[in-house]
Amino acid sequence: MPTSSGVHPNSNIHETAAIGGGVHVGVFASIGENSKIGAAAQICDGARIGGNVSIGINSIIHPNCIIYDDVSIGDDCTIHAGAVIGTDGFGFVRDGANGYVKFPQIGTVIIENDVEIGANSCIDRGALGETRIGAGTKIDNLVQIAHNVQIGKRVVIAAQTGISGSTVIEDDCVIGGQVGMGDHARILTGAIIGSQAGVLPGKIVRAGVWWGTPVQPLDEYKRQNAHLKGTARLKDEVKELKKQIADFSKGKPSNSNG
Repeated sequence: MPTSSGVHPNSNIHETAAIGGGVHVGVFASIGENSKIGAAAQICDGARIGGNVSIGINSIIHPNCIIYDDVSIGDDCTIHAGAVIGTDGFGFVRDGANGYVKFPQIGTVIIENDVEIGANSCIDRGALGETRIGAGTKIDNLVQIAHNVQIGKRVVIAAQTGISGSTVIEDDCVIGGQVGMGDHARILTGAIIGSQAGVLPGKIVRAGVWWGTPVQPLDEYKRQNAHLKGTARLKDEVKELKKQIADFSKGKPSNSNG
């Protein structure tokens, strides 16, 4: 990670961009029209910052990140290599026999202060409004956050989680790895969702520990899992019981020890 300030001669900075004091801009990095880079920020090699982007003081944009136009990133943020912020949301409308027509994605992404976003994660811009990541939130590698998602403060999201459009995750939640969330779900403050859980569209998940697909309270998930594990034994018992009934019907003596 670079610590020295200065603009590499092989970077490309638009003449209208505003660069604060002590900013590092690496080789082949680019900064677009009317963008603002706060003091002591670091724009590493190959990063691409679009137009009308705001990046706060002391924030680090690691190599080969792409920040699309009109995105706002706060102070003390870290965006790891290959992350993409501000892509179009997955919004299409069926137009009869003509197939799917793209719904314009003209919103933005707002990332508040002290947020960390892992490598190769993707955060889509809002369709008309904003996608927002709250202060102090930490997002692991390979996380997909769709358009219009609202994530609160101090949320932790582990790798390979996918969050569908217009989902709300309130403050202080913990989301395990490979969790899938349907659209318009709502995760209330303090909820903990275990890895590989599935949250159905529109589901409200309250505070507590949740697991499974569809997601359910952990104690209920454990009971169901225990019952499932007992099905093989139950199958053998039913098979033996059917045999005894058949033998009894034929007048044969039972082999049961009971």
